[in-house]
Amino acid sequence: MRRRVLPLLLALVPLLWLPSSAFAGEALPEPSGEVLLTISGNIDCPNVGDEALFDREMLMDIAPTVTETRTPWHPDLGRYEGPLLREVLAAAGVRGERVRVRALNDFEAEIPLAQLHEYDVILAMKRNGSPLQIREFGPLFVLYPFDEHPELLNETVRFRSVWHTVHIHAL
Repeated sequence: MRRRVLPLLLALVPLLWLPSSAFAGEALPEPSGEVLLTISGNIDCPNVGDEALFDREMLMDIAPTVTETRTPWHPDLGRYEGPLLREVLAAAGVRGERVRVRALNDFEAEIPLAQLHEYDVILAMKRNGSPLQIREFGPLFVLYPFDEHPELLNETVRFRSVWHTVHIHAL
């Protein structure tokens, strides 16, 4: 029995290193809808000029994730939906050690990529089943799993939880 299992396990091990993005192994398509996010800088997979542009459909096709958490800005538990931020960055072929996230109002925060691999940070697009509107932190909100990891409730992470996200620059 062991002789049969070992070759099977060895055959599956390389699959652990495959990218999990919806666009893995393919050229990143151009957006067909309104562009919600632009990724620039140190990237390998641009789709328009030297930038990677994403519309709502493209983002929702990348590692869709649901996180139920409270935030420092909402008194109640919320059900947030959106792609894992690390997978969005992988789809754009982001290289480097950190990214700079910019909001509609030009607020910026730097996030180390290592933190995005340590925690399931999502680019929230919906709250309680409804798309996030600008007046509700949308259309994109960098959201950490605060309830799952209470150690994230600190000033540094709150600063990195950029709402109204429109641009990410890979450094």
